[in-house]
Amino acid sequence: MLKYWLLAIRPKTLSVAVVPVLVGCTLAWIDRGTLDWLVMGVTLLAAGLIQIGTNLHNDAADFERGADCSATRLGPARVTAQGWLSAAQVKRGAALCFGAALLCGCYLVWVGGWPIVGIGLAAIAAGLAYTGGPRPVAYSSLGELFVWLFFGLAAVTGSYYLQTGRLSGGAVLAGALLGMPAAAVLVVNNYRDMDNDRQVGKNTLAVRLGRRASQIEYKLLMLLPLALLPLFQVLGFGGFAWLPPLLVLPWALKLVGRFGMEPPGPVFNRLLAATAQFQLVYGLLFCLGLLGFH
Repeated sequence: MLKYWLLAIRPKTLSVAVVPVLVGCTLAWIDRGTLDWLVMGVTLLAAGLIQIGTNLHNDAADFERGADCSATRLGPARVTAQGWLSAAQVKRGAALCFGAALLCGCYLVWVGGWPIVGIGLAAIAAGLAYTGGPRPVAYSSLGELFVWLFFGLAAVTGSYYLQTGRLSGGAVLAGALLGMPAAAVLVVNNYRDMDNDRQVGKNTLAVRLGRRASQIEYKLLMLLPLALLPLFQVLGFGGFAWLPPLLVLPWALKLVGRFGMEPPGPVFNRLLAATAQFQLVYGLLFCLGLLGFH
């Protein structure tokens, strides 16, 4: 039973929620000189719970809509579609995660005030709306935008604000750049599932753009975060902290090449995991750069 729950939470993608918090807190530490470790821990926990809740809700909701039941599906097995867990069980697990995230949010609101209410409730609502409601985000062309907003911009700036009580241009820029490879993870998923999604009426951006344009989209989301790094220096944020992330440029080029050359199939499951790992390493190198070059 435990292995099915581990499969349902999709642990390979959880770093997408964790890295922005680490980046936001590192920026705050550099700017403030101190860090509230309890606030950071609760922020990490809340972000992880929202991501897990979203993954669980997605598993059950896609099954109920018939999106993950096709024999031609190329992605990893989904526990609800396989009958390993019932939709009711998975939904209860999602509700538990969102409820726990809400409790974490109460403490963070006490620390950060009303702006955190908006960010927290919007993040939970986005997690539920991703595959729930009459017009799920995952069934539209807005998926990448939502990922960029919540796993980039909102996560970094929100984490920074909780530590400092203010916003900064550096946090906004870091969130904007970090959200791009996070969105690229979704591009891989939707590109892989394009044919199946089209059959079940799941009109993702990949379905609307087609394969060639999706390849360009992935390339931009992977390379722009590297090409735009010098903006930190130009705008006076973080000194030379932008240099260490450039170490992943060869890796980015390799992933972009694989995305464009590989035929759609199970190989994209490994490419998805590698893209999530790329975002993790990119963010960690930026944190190291802040600590070493500020």
